[in-house]
Amino acid sequence: MKKIFIILFLSFVFMNNSLAEINRIISGNRDAKITIIAYESLTCSHCADFHKNVYPLLKNEYIDTGIVKIEFRHFPLDAAALNASKIVQCDQNESLEMMNILYKNQSSWVKGSSIEEVNNNLKNFIKKRGFKINFEKCIENKEIEDFVLNDRIEGAKNFKINATPTIIINNKKFEKSLNYKNLKKSLEKLI
Repeated sequence: MKKIFIILFLSFVFMNNSLAEINRIISGNRDAKITIIAYESLTCSHCADFHKNVYPLLKNEYIDTGIVKIEFRHFPLDAAALNASKIVQCDQNESLEMMNILYKNQSSWVKGSSIEEVNNNLKNFIKKRGFKINFEKCIENKEIEDFVLNDRIEGAKNFKINATPTIIINNKKFEKSLNYKNLKKSLEKLI
């Protein structure tokens, strides 16, 4: 009886620890006064534009100074985005860096006439960039998949999200055109 109890206990601990390892991708001071949640899809060209043209300015002026933290949440629009999200979540130590590289080089890997072809491009891109992950294991990880899909479900349910990128600032949906000027105006009102 003791063996069964120990096995069940260890199984419970292992399951909870494996779930605890999946964390949100956050940039900035976790205790910042302002929290931005960005719902994105890794195959969305507008999301890639946000990472190339808005996020660096936001990072320089507000995130690196400790005023704002940004939490990236998944809202995959297709199977390729779902798989890319699973890859990004797979190595928690490099998630933010990998996500930024995927957005900045989106046209290099988001191509192909089938999901298998896109996955192969993604796998080769990740490998060339020196990320050391087990691609197949990450793609097949059901816990990571559930984590990613739950982001999408919660975004649609809590904020009525139907497009990417969608920005939430301190739990209020940002309704203006998403550019740095408009974002800055909204942030300055909260400081």
